[in-house]
Amino acid sequence: MSPDDTPARDVSDARAIALVDRYLAVRRRTEALAEPLSPEDQVVQSMPDASPVKWHRAHTSWFFETFLLTPFLPGYRVFDPSFAYLFNSYYEAVGPRQPRPQRGLLTRPSAGEVGVYRAHVDAAMARLLTASPTAEVLARLDLGLAHEEQHQELILMDLLHLFAQSPLQPAYRRDPPAERPPAAEAAFVAFEGGLVEIGDDGPGFAFDNERPRHRVFLPPYRLADRLVTNGEWLAFIEDGGYRRAELWLSDGWATVAEEGWDAPLYWRREEGGSWSVMTLHGRRPVDPAAPVGHVSYYEAAAFAAWAGRRLPTEAEWEAAVRAPEGRALRQTADEAWQWTASPYVAYPGFKPGAGALGEYNGKFMINQMVLRGGAAETPAGHARASYRNFFHPRQRWAFTGVRLADDVSPVEREATIAPSTFLDDALAGLSAARKTLPAKYFYDAEGSRLFEAICELPEYYPTRTETALLRRIAPEIAARICEGAALVEFGSGASTKTRILLDAMPQLAVYAPIDISQSALDEASAAIRRDYPNLTVAPLAEDFTRALRLPASARGRPVTGFFPGSTIGNFAPDEAEVFLRGAHGLLGEGAMFVIGVDIAKSPSVLVPAYDDAQGVTAAFNKNVLARINAELGGDFNLAAFDHRAVWNADESRMEMHLVSKLDQVAHLAGREIRFTAGETIHTENSYKYAPDAFVDLARRAGWTVAARWISDSPSFGVFALAG
Repeated sequence: MSPDDTPARDVSDARAIALVDRYLAVRRRTEALAEPLSPEDQVVQSMPDASPVKWHRAHTSWFFETFLLTPFLPGYRVFDPSFAYLFNSYYEAVGPRQPRPQRGLLTRPSAGEVGVYRAHVDAAMARLLTASPTAEVLARLDLGLAHEEQHQELILMDLLHLFAQSPLQPAYRRDPPAERPPAAEAAFVAFEGGLVEIGDDGPGFAFDNERPRHRVFLPPYRLADRLVTNGEWLAFIEDGGYRRAELWLSDGWATVAEEGWDAPLYWRREEGGSWSVMTLHGRRPVDPAAPVGHVSYYEAAAFAAWAGRRLPTEAEWEAAVRAPEGRALRQTADEAWQWTASPYVAYPGFKPGAGALGEYNGKFMINQMVLRGGAAETPAGHARASYRNFFHPRQRWAFTGVRLADDVSPVEREATIAPSTFLDDALAGLSAARKTLPAKYFYDAEGSRLFEAICELPEYYPTRTETALLRRIAPEIAARICEGAALVEFGSGASTKTRILLDAMPQLAVYAPIDISQSALDEASAAIRRDYPNLTVAPLAEDFTRALRLPASARGRPVTGFFPGSTIGNFAPDEAEVFLRGAHGLLGEGAMFVIGVDIAKSPSVLVPAYDDAQGVTAAFNKNVLARINAELGGDFNLAAFDHRAVWNADESRMEMHLVSKLDQVAHLAGREIRFTAGETIHTENSYKYAPDAFVDLARRAGWTVAARWISDSPSFGVFALAG
C-alpha cells in the first residue's frame, strides 16, 4: 500500500470518536499487559526468537509512526529519528535495523521513555483519525491494529519464556487457573469434503495471506472434536514417544536428539515422577484434562503417528469449522493454535502489495508450517476461520496445540459420509411429495428436556412402566455383567434409566453414551461423572445408527449395549433389522444388548400417550422446526402448524405429524417450501410389537434372545439379546 490522492472522506464526529476509541482500546490493552512488569522485566531477551516487552511496545508505536503518521499527518514530528533503526522489525524497504537476536541489548531508551513515545504517537493518531482520514489511512489503521494485537500475544509468549528461565519461576498472573472437569473421550466428526472454498471472503479486515478465496478438493475426512490433552500426551511419553525414531520425521528426530526433548516445552519431572509445567500462573502440576501446549510441529506429527491418526490440512480445518457439522468441534479458537500438515505457501493468485507493507507476510512463505484457530491468549476478535498463523516446525514457545484428523475408508465412507447431514435430510424430506423429517432431529438439548417432561405426563405410560420394570429386573440383568465391563447406551438423552442399571452394577468400569446431540451428551455425561466418580465416562457424539467404533475406553472389555425407551419402535421393521445388525457389529461378538420394546395395545391407551392434554408432546414435535430455524436458518412459523397423533393399525404404529393450518411458504437454504392447508410433515413413527414378533426380528438380525421380561398392563417389554 502507498499514500493515495483520493479526496478525503467526510467522517462525522461520531465516526471520528469511534475510530479513536477503537484505536486507543487496542493500545491500552498493550499497556495493560505490561503494567504488572518491572522495567527490568521489560528489557531482557530470553532467546533470539523472543523480544523484550519494551521492544514490542516501541515497535508497535514505530509501525503507526512509520506507516500512518509520517506519510499522512501534515506537520508530524518524528519522536526520535534513531528509533527507525532500533524498532524496525524486518522491513527491508524502510532501512537497516537492530539485529533481532540483539534486541535485549537495547537498555535505552528506558521503559518509561517508551511510554512517552507511545503517548506521543497516540496523540498524533487521534489528530489523524479526526481529520477526515482517507480510505488508505483506514486500511492501514486496520492493519496496524491487527499487527498490535499480534504483538500482544507475542508479549505473553515471550514473557512466559523469559519467566521460565528464572530460578524463581515467577507468576505473571496471581490468580490460579480455573479447574477443569475430566476430558471426555475424543469423538471424530465426519466431513464430506468435496469441492470447498477457503480463504477470506470479507467483509471486514483480513491479512493478505488469507486471500484470494479459492477452491480446494478434499476427500472425506474426520476431525477430533477437541484438542489432544496433557493426559494423552503423558501416555505418549510413557510409551516411549520421544525415544521411538519410527514415529518422527527425519528432521524432527534430529531435533529431538539435538535439543534433548523428552516432553513439551516448560514441562519438568518432579521428585516422585510427577510432571509440572510453567504457565503464566507460575509453575503448576500438569493438568491431565487441559489441552497440551507448547509443542512443535515435529512433536505434533509424531504424536499423530503414535495415535494412528494424522494432522489436518489447513483446508480441512477451515472447511470443517465453516460447515454445519463443525458445530460439534470444540476448542477451535479459545485454547491453543493447532498445527496443520500444510506448509505456509501463497494461495493461488496471491500477490503481495507494493512497498514496505507488502513485506508483511509474503516474504515468510518458506520453511514454515500453518497453524489454525486461536489461543486462550489471542486477543478477543482477532482470529477468524480463514486466519493463517505460521511458525517454523521446531518452534515451541508459541501457544500451540494439536487436533487430530484421519481419513475415511471406502467402507466407512459409504456408512458415514454418504448419509446426509441435518440440512440435507431436512431439504430432502421437506421437498418430497409427502413431507417428512427424521425423528432423530428431535433430540437437541431442548428436545431432550421436553421429552423428559413428556415422560412425567400421566398419559405417557412407557417411561414409568419401563422404569418400574427395570427396577424389578436390574439385579437379573446385573448378574449377567462381568467385572470391568463397559455399558454402551444408544441415544442416551438424559441417561435417566441408565442410573437404574448403574446402581445395580458396581462392577462396571466404563459408561459410553452415544448421542447425536452434543449439548445433551455433554450435560448427561457431566452429571454421570459427578454422581459416579469411580466410573469412566466416555461419550461419543455420533448418530448411533452410524457409529463404527466404540470409544477407546470401552474397547477390549466385555460390552453390554443398552437401548431403552422403546426407541427401536422409531424404525420401520426392516430398518430395525438393519440397526440391530449394525449394533451387533459395533458391540462385538459375545456382547449383550438390553432393549426396551413397547408392546402393541389398544388405541385408547396409545393415542393419549402421544397427544397429551397439556400440549407438551406438541411442543416436542414442533421443536424440530425450531431447530431448523435456529441451526439451518429456516423461517418456519411454528404457530402455523398443529400437532397430530394417529394410530395406524395396518402398520402397527403410532404416527406423529405437523399439520399446516393454512396455505403457506417457508424458506430453507434459499429454497421455498410450500404447504397447502391440511398438508402434513410426518415426523415420527413408533412401532409396537407383539413379543414373539420382536423375537423373530432379533433372530433375523443375528441375535438370540437370552431373556425377556413383560410388564403387566399397560404392557412393556425388556429383552436381553445375546451376540
